[in-house]
Amino acid sequence: MKKILLSVLLLGVSQIANAACSELYNHQLTTLQGDKINLCDYQDKPILVVNTASKCGFTPQFDALEGLYSKYKAHGLLVIGFPSNDFKQEPGSDKQIGDFCKLTYAVKFPMMTKSSVTGESANPFYKQLSAKTGQVPTWNFFKYVILPGGKEVYAYSSDVKPDAAEIFARIKPSLK
Repeated sequence: MKKILLSVLLLGVSQIANAACSELYNHQLTTLQGDKINLCDYQDKPILVVNTASKCGFTPQFDALEGLYSKYKAHGLLVIGFPSNDFKQEPGSDKQIGDFCKLTYAVKFPMMTKSSVTGESANPFYKQLSAKTGQVPTWNFFKYVILPGGKEVYAYSSDVKPDAAEIFARIKPSLK
């Protein structure tokens, strides 16, 4: 009986927490490995979001993305990758993308399932990021920085490296 009451109580708390989640974070994402990520769980953390492709001249940015994630994950930073073939440089399946990221760049930050990040078919999260900043990805490795609470979202072009001073200056005050 206690287990049932506890389960009901926890379910209620979860629903209340999601109800308090702002619209920008109200997304359930799926990683390349099939794990679920509830963005509501990260609304009090800085998030670096990037659309990726394995056949792009900017693909070596995976090193800097993983470096930031490894160094600052314990301080609250979440890095999320969104593989996309919108620019015709990510032809692989989710499994191929996952293998490439792991074997070539030792990526450990969450990589979501392949999706569109531009236009009418863009995934809902990217549509919100684009609307919030007024900027859509113009190429692979376009970046968004979401500060805790989602009130401030910044967009960075592909040629701005993930560990650039201008990006880190936005993220640093929110690290713990």
